[in-house]
Amino acid sequence: MTEAGNDLVAVPERVRTGSPNPITSLDAWREAWIAAKDDPDAFWLREAKARLHWRREPSEGLRGGFHEIADGPIAFFADGELNVSESCLDQHLAPRGDKVAILWEADEPGEGRSLTYRALHQEVCRAAGALRSLGVQKGERVIIYMGMVPEAAIAMLACARLGAVHSVVFGGFSAEALRDRVRDCGAEVVITQDEGLRGGRTIPLKATCDEALLGEQGVRHVLCFQRTGAHVGWTAGRDVWWHEAMSEATPVEDAVVCAAEDPLFILYTSGSTGRPKGLCHTQAGYLTWTSWTHQTVFDLREDDVYACVADVGWITGHSYIVYGPLCNGATTLMFESTPSYPDAGRYWELCARHGVTIFYTAPTAIRALAAQGDAFVQAHDRSRLRVLGTVGEPINPEAWQWYFDVVGEGRCTIVDTWWQTETGGICITPIAPATPTRPGWATLPNPGIVPALMDEHGRPIVGPGEGRLCLSQPWPGMARTVWGDHERYVATYFATFPGYYFTGDGCRRDGAGYHLVTGRVDDVLNVAGHRIGTAEFEAVIVTVEAIAEAGVVGFPHPVKGQGVYAYVVLQPGAEPGPDLQALVNNVCRAQIGAHAKVDLLQIVPGLPKTRSGKVMRRILRKVAEGQPEALGDVSTLADPSVVEAIVAGAKSL
Repeated sequence: MTEAGNDLVAVPERVRTGSPNPITSLDAWREAWIAAKDDPDAFWLREAKARLHWRREPSEGLRGGFHEIADGPIAFFADGELNVSESCLDQHLAPRGDKVAILWEADEPGEGRSLTYRALHQEVCRAAGALRSLGVQKGERVIIYMGMVPEAAIAMLACARLGAVHSVVFGGFSAEALRDRVRDCGAEVVITQDEGLRGGRTIPLKATCDEALLGEQGVRHVLCFQRTGAHVGWTAGRDVWWHEAMSEATPVEDAVVCAAEDPLFILYTSGSTGRPKGLCHTQAGYLTWTSWTHQTVFDLREDDVYACVADVGWITGHSYIVYGPLCNGATTLMFESTPSYPDAGRYWELCARHGVTIFYTAPTAIRALAAQGDAFVQAHDRSRLRVLGTVGEPINPEAWQWYFDVVGEGRCTIVDTWWQTETGGICITPIAPATPTRPGWATLPNPGIVPALMDEHGRPIVGPGEGRLCLSQPWPGMARTVWGDHERYVATYFATFPGYYFTGDGCRRDGAGYHLVTGRVDDVLNVAGHRIGTAEFEAVIVTVEAIAEAGVVGFPHPVKGQGVYAYVVLQPGAEPGPDLQALVNNVCRAQIGAHAKVDLLQIVPGLPKTRSGKVMRRILRKVAEGQPEALGDVSTLADPSVVEAIVAGAKSL
């Protein structure tokens, strides 16, 4: 239902049970937001002490600020000591030892298993012991290249228990992408599995890992989990079976004490230069933020069955499958398959079978399932669903309304969450029991998040308006640096608008203070929730022998949200051939990953460049978006006639 004239969907009434949500009304949100803005030290210090299991409680909150970021990272709770795995596991053993911690839904419907907090604690201790026997020590980096199996979460928590720094690499990434990440973080141990399963297909994870490590001398061991039992290549002395290492370990492993600002994990994300950035998240601030946002935004209750159907290879899986839910003592569901296997009712069938109460997925999946019709949804009982979430990209109002009306039957709150790998957790969002929602709008900032919209001249926009989305105050969950390259961190996020964190997104704000995130304004594409730099695409495409130059931009896509449009210039005398686009996509898949695909490819006589040689992406974007009339002034181009040829060629695609 909506409030007349304002398109706001009212929050349904409910009876509270379980642990109290800190925010259950707009007045409570306003009070918390002002408190966190005016005194972040006290606000977050109180939350950190209440939520985390400390070896030494901190006495300070925030240290440093954005204006001093070039001199070194900011810090939260810097004098505190803890081990993250104790907050996620040990502190729950007495009150929740027999409660299901991880509910695993395997690729085939009905297959899977569950792990209680007590069983998960034992498995994590064994895995930590196995890693210790392989020589893993505090501060060392461990790459995790796995599918969506519980052992991926166990491996993450085992690293945390040892004080080792994990870096999870999405199982769809190529051997080259995996190799780059191994080298960049200096990992000496890689954890993988024989094969992954997804949508009835096998994914050769061990084979890809072996290819990535060819000639790499720095990796001492590869620990391999056996998922399918397929025959895999084996390097004696380096490779170790997970089950054999686990059988020799004990279910007891003392947790290593870490400083609050020690690194917890590195997660790589694409940048506009094409070289992935290893964003470093630290221990206590990150866990405080993910715990607080997970409980507050989703209105978490003790008996909830919470399902985030993302992948642990992305920040969503880190924050809202593993760390946030487990710190909160929740039952968290891990999903190995796809939303359309064996049919488009898979999500709703698993919601009915497991009694899911909170469901969190991406707009891309919602759009794809909506296109299949309502019958797949209505065939399954969704009466226990209470909160529906979206993540990864802006959701269009039509998909939002379908999600609300059909999936949620008009009674579930939708939390349209905006955040990034860099932010560590949810930043702008409705809070389930408190915020009136509006289709397509991320609404209000969480306490701790102070947004600022900047115009093209770098001046803050006061009141309603549209500009570049920045954040003006540190929050506990933010990434502290780029691994091994703090200068790049500062240049990427703080140089454009000094004193502010620049998100790279555009945003519209209305008179009620609601925010609508409009998408990327830098040279990074958001394709089905995967961020890929345009430079990364272009660097790969020009390795095709027939192609001399490439210009890549995004364009509106009905399912993925943003598609990939490539303009290519052929080498002199080269013939395109009928399979050029397929060839380009094969190369992109091999060098970037399975998610990297060019949707439209146009052969052009040249790219629109200034006299200094800079490609005018604005022109390429407008053509790709079907707006050639909005190209603006092209007289400053070195060869304006190129634009006419590009526009004419686009009409024939």
